[in-house]
Amino acid sequence: MRLPYYFIFLPIVLAVQVPFKAPLSSPVTTMNAPSTFAFKEGPDVFSPKDLVELGRPGTGVANPAGDLVLVPYNKYSSKDKKVNRSIFVAPLAGSGRPFEIPVSLLFKGGEAFWLDGRTVAHVVEGDKKLDIYALDIDYKKQDSDEVGTVSAPNLPTLLGSFPTTTATNFRYSLLSGQLVFSDNVYPDGNLSAVKEQDEAWENRGTTALVYDTTYERHWDTWTGPKTTSLFSVRLVQDPDHKWHFGSQFTNILKGTGHSCPVEPFGGTDDFDISTSQVVYTAKDPDLPPAWHTKQNVYIIDILGGKPRELTSGKQGATHNPVFNKDGSKVAWLELDLDGYESDRAKIVIYDLKKDVRYTLTQQWDRSPDSLAFSKTGEFIYFTAGDNARVKVFVLPLPPTPSKSTTDPDLDTKYVSPVAITDGPAAGGLQSLYYGRLLITQSSYTSPNDVFLVSGLKDLESEIGRSDTLITFSGEIKQITRFTENDLKGKNLSKGESIWFKGAEDKNIQGWILKPKGWKEGETKKWPVVLLIHGGPQSAWEDQWSTRWNPNIFAQQGYFSVLINPTGSTTFGQEFTDGITEDWGGKPFVDLQKGWKYVLNTYPEIDPDRAVAAGASWGGYAVNWIQGHPEYEFNFKALVCHDGVFDSNYNGFSTDELFFFNHDWAGRPWEKKSKEIIDKYNPSNFVHKWGTPQLLIHGSKDYRLAETESIGAFHALQQRGVPSRLVIFPDENHWVLNHGNSLKWHYEVFRWFDQFVGEKST
Repeated sequence: MRLPYYFIFLPIVLAVQVPFKAPLSSPVTTMNAPSTFAFKEGPDVFSPKDLVELGRPGTGVANPAGDLVLVPYNKYSSKDKKVNRSIFVAPLAGSGRPFEIPVSLLFKGGEAFWLDGRTVAHVVEGDKKLDIYALDIDYKKQDSDEVGTVSAPNLPTLLGSFPTTTATNFRYSLLSGQLVFSDNVYPDGNLSAVKEQDEAWENRGTTALVYDTTYERHWDTWTGPKTTSLFSVRLVQDPDHKWHFGSQFTNILKGTGHSCPVEPFGGTDDFDISTSQVVYTAKDPDLPPAWHTKQNVYIIDILGGKPRELTSGKQGATHNPVFNKDGSKVAWLELDLDGYESDRAKIVIYDLKKDVRYTLTQQWDRSPDSLAFSKTGEFIYFTAGDNARVKVFVLPLPPTPSKSTTDPDLDTKYVSPVAITDGPAAGGLQSLYYGRLLITQSSYTSPNDVFLVSGLKDLESEIGRSDTLITFSGEIKQITRFTENDLKGKNLSKGESIWFKGAEDKNIQGWILKPKGWKEGETKKWPVVLLIHGGPQSAWEDQWSTRWNPNIFAQQGYFSVLINPTGSTTFGQEFTDGITEDWGGKPFVDLQKGWKYVLNTYPEIDPDRAVAAGASWGGYAVNWIQGHPEYEFNFKALVCHDGVFDSNYNGFSTDELFFFNHDWAGRPWEKKSKEIIDKYNPSNFVHKWGTPQLLIHGSKDYRLAETESIGAFHALQQRGVPSRLVIFPDENHWVLNHGNSLKWHYEVFRWFDQFVGEKST
């Protein structure tokens, strides 16, 4: 919504989840519940406060020369209650300390990107506009110094300004001297008129918003008169090495009816530039966006004009279009089904010279999620989830077929991706010269750090001359270690992968993270939490999270269980599709069997101190479990974050209607959908609800309206079940504000502690 053994038979008793009994006329108030709760904290504990205050490195981006990497970095100060933004530049020659550009040069944060090998552009907010500066980077490397030193010897130079404060998603071509970016404009598409039009809109004399078509609101924003578009502007360096920023902003998409990047999450991965052209993805302008996912890929001149569609017109969503180095080929990710955002993504290659399009990974049962051509253009690197790990793979590109096809007849080496990494979670692919690849990785034990993969020339040569299984034997070198010192001594769990038999006798994967102080053999010592992921087409993967971080639960003393039930991604498309029309079916067989497997395997767990929490579909799962005590989870307390309470209502109220229409087999008033809703609607089973439950919701969540949690809270209150409602008026489907995040964790762990804490046993 955009989470090989059966089990060992040990003596164990599973108590039934018995509904709480209380007079229906006596609402239970928990607003004044015990206030003595406090987080477990200390130098050897990774607490929620540590999570909130830990630095958050972004994705590394190498300069054109491939010897330096730029990394944005944010860190929250609880004392100042503000986010401090930094930019680091690190040499790729070694693993030395990255150079932090001094605060005095950073102005007010903003976006940074490379102009050339030694110049960083920095876009910062000025007086009702954005200013762009150039900052010289000095990199000195001596024979005795493998790493070298990085510095910024001069003050930044002001190059010019953008006419708005909302320009973003910058891509620059030094060869063409064109900077391409996105911004929001009114129907006339005139960027220079936006400021005046904004003032007219704000002073229109009413706050009314009127709609004749969807979207009326999307994710966390009410739709206004603006749409996103791509712009180009001249940015060149003269023979004296002075930069010049143009004043003419060309709306590349003017008159096309296209909007790019695709909201709400589109960014630089929605378009790419060559020296003369832009390739981009956009929603099909002829289809209602709320119940269609179809996106087309187009190519257009960098100065605008008439776009040419590269897609067949028979696809669903498309993502991540990229050029090869000389601009002769384009690759993108494509889904077959319109209306299904979690269909299998396939790599499509378009040969612009031969005007031929073909699908490269038609036979591969995984979904790539980012792409990068090698510098030679003969290979394509990509990331993809595989069994709850996000890995880097590579494929050679075959000779272009004679005609366009979705299933070309290819030799084995062209359809057998070679894995380069096996974890942690990889992203931010960037091909570099000399057979190298830049990636950014995170894991359960660390936020983002930059890594350099080398030895790819040898790998590519071996792939080219062999049809047998190839193993990567090059080097993966860690370049940055942003949070290493802050996490030292915290002993974060790497997570242990478990497998068991689930619904239809399929192998199901999950993760366990043991609590701090765990000792094998301490019978019934530890409370246990089941964390249920959202999506539902997503997965618990070995990667860092600032919102649902399983190590936080483990370090607060809970044996943490994360199961990837039917519907989860990274285990093949059939498994992902298995939840369609079956939200309350197979996934809960998997969860029940996984739960029993864990309790039977780890006698150190106290099954009478069990709790569960989930968000989005995971919140639906919590509400569904509430109404099904026969599942015998024996939970003593539940937490539902932004979850579905009434499936029928959700089918009408959610912003992206295509999601409901696909997963529930139609619109909520149609016969088949009504039958499935009646079967799997949590609100139909409120008469069985009896477990104490905390409900949390953001008022700006338009994916799942806040009334879902309010309705569930009202039901619990009228049934006399201990319950609490926490509303964040300024949050969406996620809790992003740092202070709110700390409050979120406080409420969750206080709630659990009230029912299964040591003082409660």
